[in-house]
Amino acid sequence: MAAQGGNVSQSPVEDSPAGGPDRRQILGGALVLGVLAGTPLAIWDRARAAQGDGAAASEKLLLTRLADLVVPNTDTAGAVVAGVPAFVEMALIHGLEDTASNAGGDRKRGGLVLLDAVSHDLNRLGRGDFLSLAKDRQFAVLEAYDADAFGADAKDHPWRKIKALILTGYYTSEIGASRELQYELVPGRWEPNLPLPADNRSWSSDWTAVDFG
Repeated sequence: MAAQGGNVSQSPVEDSPAGGPDRRQILGGALVLGVLAGTPLAIWDRARAAQGDGAAASEKLLLTRLADLVVPNTDTAGAVVAGVPAFVEMALIHGLEDTASNAGGDRKRGGLVLLDAVSHDLNRLGRGDFLSLAKDRQFAVLEAYDADAFGADAKDHPWRKIKALILTGYYTSEIGASRELQYELVPGRWEPNLPLPADNRSWSSDWTAVDFG
């Protein structure tokens, strides 16, 4: 799979099996923090205060399932615990990541039309209701869908935008930014040469490492 898109992670809500892929190895660096500063915070605030209209119950279930598959619980809490499904819902409604560009006249739906497309595709690939499939089958279907979405000729694929929002929501949440990633508000002394341990994690406060290209 392309490094930019990466693979989806293993079994949701459960720890990754020994020898299985680690989500920090498969998410891809550019998608993790390559967002405009300030925008995710505004969407988080709206998500916390959201009342009334929004995604349908089935759409909320799908967002929860997808977030769980992309960033499951491991040694740190995953996307669902971090509240990412609500973030993605609000982000879609407000058109973050240019998701509302194809909404047409249905302004209230905004970018949720992309979620409709993803749902249709997953049901087709799974030959049935994606949410009713067994967990291992859901993973296999989403893995194949992910590979197709990040292919060379799929730049406008709806899953690319949904997945980007899931990762943006997680890594701008308190859990993702300070527990999954290492965080130090004020860096300490200058050390020009430090050993790099095998389990080293990226630093969420190191914006010089972000590729916005």
